[in-house]
Amino acid sequence: MQNGRRTNMRTHQPRPSASFAPRPKQWTSNASQHASKGPQNAQRNYERYLALAKAEAQAGNLVGAENYYQHAEHFYRSMSSDSGKK
Repeated sequence: MQNGRRTNMRTHQPRPSASFAPRPKQWTSNASQHASKGPQNAQRNYERYLALAKAEAQAGNLVGAENYYQHAEHFYRSMSSDSGKK
């Protein structure tokens, strides 16, 4: 390294043009199928992350527990917003 510069030792290979080809949007074709499962998935994920958070807290990993509590809170809010849409 000279003067604090980093050098990239790998050489860049051009990508084949096929890698930039548009991909089909599969999520649009079955979006209505997933809409009915939203509240159940949110409830299940909330309970799962809450259990993971409690396990991490019991193990003494408070940072990991906080991470899982934040995930659980996201799904809790998702459940609250889903119940208002009915």
